[in-house]
Amino acid sequence: PAPQHSIGAWAAGPLSAAALGTLDFSLLYDQENNALHCTISKAKGLKPMDHNGLADPYVKLHLLPGASKANKLRTKTLRNTLNPTWNETLTYYGITDEDMIRKTLRVSVCDEDKFRHNEFIGETRVPLKKLKPSRTKTFSICLEKQLPVDKTEDKSLEERGRILISLKYSSQKQGLLVGIVRCAHLAAMDANGYSDPYVKTYLKPDVDKKSKHKTAVKKKTLNPEFNEEFWYEIKHGDLAKKTLEVTVWDYDIGKSNDFIGGVVLGINAKGERLKHWFDCLKNKDKRIERWHTLTSELPGAVLSD
Repeated sequence: PAPQHSIGAWAAGPLSAAALGTLDFSLLYDQENNALHCTISKAKGLKPMDHNGLADPYVKLHLLPGASKANKLRTKTLRNTLNPTWNETLTYYGITDEDMIRKTLRVSVCDEDKFRHNEFIGETRVPLKKLKPSRTKTFSICLEKQLPVDKTEDKSLEERGRILISLKYSSQKQGLLVGIVRCAHLAAMDANGYSDPYVKTYLKPDVDKKSKHKTAVKKKTLNPEFNEEFWYEIKHGDLAKKTLEVTVWDYDIGKSNDFIGGVVLGINAKGERLKHWFDCLKNKDKRIERWHTLTSELPGAVLSD
């Protein structure tokens, strides 16, 4: 009877998993435009969540580690169905090659509920390193019950969005041109679910506080386009000793502005933040544009608006 028992146990595995339902979706990393396109096709045989034996399903996406409101995307909700077809594409902008090595996409199917908390049906996780640039990968999976989220994740570096910055050292004019191009997926700071963002830059150390530059405020958006450039007069040789602090703020009338997140570029930074600075120092007169992750804490920065 032992072998039979093991066959039974094996058979129960996939069957019990399928009890939550299956999900079809595809992922495409567009390396050139730093975008991750997630097309949510359909689900089948979802577990009934409502009294009528149906559900009101939607799909939500998070990037791990660093899950936050800022990087949650969701489909629309479909009513009274266990076999929803969404055919909806959700896109993350500002995705870097570093993200593609380090991050995991969490795909959850939930049931929308008017009166109670929305309920979780099932999820799956895809390490982004499984994707090849510019090649669509299609998935058809059995949903799993909620997997634990790693609590040891460094909370202080919670992601607050992305920012696209350009740097160019001009040898002719002897200075650094800093471009604040745009932000994506900013954390919402206002009750309406948006922010009114603007960006500040400092070149530090900055004894007489003369290095502050500010963009215009963009109203009610989490994906603002700034396209502003700031000029810092400085000898190329002195640039290595400096760090560029870029912070994003939510403008509020009549009370102090909220800090959304920031990034520090310089010789003491790490990863993409160091590489961008280094590439700028190394390639004079060349405009170098990179996406950076905004975090809620800036190692080595003094925050005051």
